[in-house]
Amino acid sequence: MKEKKEISLEKPCSVGKAMGIIKGRWSFPIIRALMQETLRFKELERAVFSINTRMLVKELKELANEGLITRKAYATVPPTVEYSLTEKGRALRPVIAEIEKWSANFL
Repeated sequence: MKEKKEISLEKPCSVGKAMGIIKGRWSFPIIRALMQETLRFKELERAVFSINTRMLVKELKELANEGLITRKAYATVPPTVEYSLTEKGRALRPVIAEIEKWSANFL
């Protein structure tokens, strides 16, 4: 018989802290797109439907500040920038897969 894990209500909720990091409406679609491959800015803009340029820049900065993605700029004309997931970002793969399963079943 599978043993249930008790949830401690005495210490701060780590789930709430994690959700605070990936709270943006566009965080999951951006992370999901980067799970497939490293993408340049315009490729990422096309992969994340309906996001405007300003919002994409903002979300990418926030995800980079949280250590979920890396930004690599090349000294080219015009400038080339590539984004990829860090180890911390790649660790979200099973979490996102479970959320997708839950969404398919209940939403």
